[in-house]
Amino acid sequence: MTTPVCTSASAAAAPYPSFTSYVRARRPVLLRAARSLTANPCDAEDLLQTALAKTYAAWERIENQRALDGYVRRALLNTRTSQWRKRRVDEFACDELPEPEPLSDDDPAERQALHDAMWRAVMKLPTRQRAMVVLRYYEDLSEAQTAEVLGVSVGTVKSAVSRALGKLREDPELGLAR
Repeated sequence: MTTPVCTSASAAAAPYPSFTSYVRARRPVLLRAARSLTANPCDAEDLLQTALAKTYAAWERIENQRALDGYVRRALLNTRTSQWRKRRVDEFACDELPEPEPLSDDDPAERQALHDAMWRAVMKLPTRQRAMVVLRYYEDLSEAQTAEVLGVSVGTVKSAVSRALGKLREDPELGLAR
């Protein structure tokens, strides 16, 4: 006689119902943060799932429940950094890049092209600068909040963001949009 390996869904309910409700409520925001750290939406979902698994494992130890978003964002960033350090080559060199068409103010397709060009330029930034730009301008965190999430000083955030914005200003793909 064998013992069943799989239990019913009701018996396998999460022991932390507050974790389940937190994930349901905050998943869209956290997924947006994960997408800003990766180039591929599928990779972003995997990144978020890994960060949430780490958060779940530490759920009992998290004392300040109001700081959960920061905890998960930090887990996202740490996980992405670990992936980056172990990365395989995902980029392929090509002989020449296509030239974007001149942009006008009214066309939604042109706005989307500018948006895509901006993301490509942001993805060219070093990991740390990209994380700071994403937290500051896409997640709309203050310099102090960004510094707290990344565990650095406010001055480090200011200087790194300044250098990153300088690189974005010099990006030739974005120069056509000016």
